[in-house]
Amino acid sequence: MPAPASIYFDYNATTPLDPSVRDAMLPFLDQFWGNPSSIHQIGRRARAQLDDFRDRAAVFLGAKPSEIIFTSGGTEANNLAILGSARRRKEQGRGTHLICSSVEHHAVLHCFDYLEKYEGFSVTRLPVDGEGRVAVETVRRALRPDTALVSVMAANNEIGTLQPVAEIGALCRERGVLFHTDAVQWLGKEPFSSVHQFNADLVPVCAHKFHGPKGAGLLYIRSPLHPHPLLLGGAHENERRAGTENLAAVAGLLTAMEQFIKTPVFARSRLFPLGEQLANRLADLPGCRRVSPASGGLANTVSFVVENADSIALLASLDVAGICASSGSACSAGSLNPSHVVVALGLAAQANSLIRFSLGRDSSVAEVERVCAVLPEVLRRAQLGQKPVNRS
Repeated sequence: MPAPASIYFDYNATTPLDPSVRDAMLPFLDQFWGNPSSIHQIGRRARAQLDDFRDRAAVFLGAKPSEIIFTSGGTEANNLAILGSARRRKEQGRGTHLICSSVEHHAVLHCFDYLEKYEGFSVTRLPVDGEGRVAVETVRRALRPDTALVSVMAANNEIGTLQPVAEIGALCRERGVLFHTDAVQWLGKEPFSSVHQFNADLVPVCAHKFHGPKGAGLLYIRSPLHPHPLLLGGAHENERRAGTENLAAVAGLLTAMEQFIKTPVFARSRLFPLGEQLANRLADLPGCRRVSPASGGLANTVSFVVENADSIALLASLDVAGICASSGSACSAGSLNPSHVVVALGLAAQANSLIRFSLGRDSSVAEVERVCAVLPEVLRRAQLGQKPVNRS
């Protein structure tokens, strides 16, 4: 008897490329293959397409074309936003104090660590409450006359907590402080009208989180800010990001944005009941504790910790059962370090047992029921330290 099909509950890590997005990319792998920086007719054809993509991105986000930088994804966009703007502010004599939350993605946290360790910046890392949320008042108290930049993510990748970024952004703007919000997990999952809803100066976008291609993203930079570039070697992207633009990736990014963000591809009305069904099953299992918020979080994300178990054993047992899940950030896959997010919640003793289920547009009631059915045995084996047995 064939093994049942795998269940993919790891949509916060990545999503499958949508067929219509792939089709939109194909002409830019053969017909429009020129270098957009070349002045001959083949290069000019590519440049016209690139300019059109930038205009479309600006219209979609409610921004100016000059405020859009195409990048290789969310990590690069976050690095450029933080490193580039902090260095620019320091150069201008406008502060060397930085603020970030303690639950940011490592693509953000490691930038602040680097600036603190090697470039003379001081960093305040904000605490969160038991649901992983930053209080606006906590940000207010942390602001100093020499604060240059604040960074608080819009939606947490590990546990799904939504942050009050519009309020934090308004506070920063009132104080003349730059505000960066990592919106990578928000887009395609939560309501979006324009980039201005975040009240942020710097907002990254990552295509593969909403059925676009990997290696494609952008950074919105509110004018007149001009961060120091990270990549040198050419005048591409208005001298803010050297490197020949990947037209196929940008085509996929724009197509996915236009199709899957303003009408969120992760439909809350459908995914919330599925997530609650999982959460209710977990509540019945000994040693399980839900760490994703019951409200005020991403509808598709259910995260939990397990007493007397670790993430590696739990994920191995789930994988043998044909269930794809995660222990948090996919960028930390294989890491034995405890989840910094769970540590920030005050649960350090259980931080090495985080499991995240993140559902998507193809998730079904039948899949949830199958996961609920196998969870007791998966947890029992992991808690006893037994090796999973493949029964397929």
